Amino acid sequence: MGNWQVEARDRPAALVPAAIESLRLQTVGGFSRRTFLGRSLALGLGLWLTELSAGTIGFLWPNLSGGFGGPIVVGDYTAVAANPAIPDAGAAFADGGPAYIQAAQSFVVLLDPSHGFVPGTSPEGDGAATNVRTLYQRCTHLGCKPNFCARNFWFECPCHGSRYDRLGIKVANLGPAPRGLDRFASSVDAKGVLTIDTGKLTLGPLPVALGQEGLIQPRSATGCI
Repeated sequence: MGNWQVEARDRPAALVPAAIESLRLQTVGGFSRRTFLGRSLALGLGLWLTELSAGTIGFLWPNLSGGFGGPIVVGDYTAVAANPAIPDAGAAFADGGPAYIQAAQSFVVLLDPSHGFVPGTSPEGDGAATNVRTLYQRCTHLGCKPNFCARNFWFECPCHGSRYDRLGIKVANLGPAPRGLDRFASSVDAKGVLTIDTGKLTLGPLPVALGQEGLIQPRSATGCI
């Protein structure tokens, strides 16, 4: 091998201070970590605000549109009676059985089946002033829909066996539900038209033991489940 030497014109030129300053100020291609973090934060914040807005609209929309989550005009006694919870099973509305109003997700029952609707308001849904009780369709244990049993005239939850009398009072020691069926506010106008306000819910009362005052006894010793 012979001796060789890089010619002066091939040697890298020294970086003078001006060149270093130029490189320092030059814009780097792509984006930096700081830019990446900033854009990620902005994107996350935007998604959160979108979700918050959608949730708010979803909460308010039923009240604005008249659907579930706000007042629902159900109709008069005849209209309600035409929706028995269990058709053709011996549990007619006039006999004390519940009507089921799907739009309101509610059971409607008469406190005294020998009387119809009474004009008035029931802010807690108990029906003391209107003779009509409006019950939310969800079991107070885990939210299953109870079925009405024409045999004993009780509500029975098919998921875990909680029992309620026909007015939604929880039967103590029969199932894990902690209270009676919750109630929606309701009113009956001067024309006898029932309105259920599904935006106003009152928690059901505490359970009552068999044989105690405040619980309607079953019509049969056996139920449906």
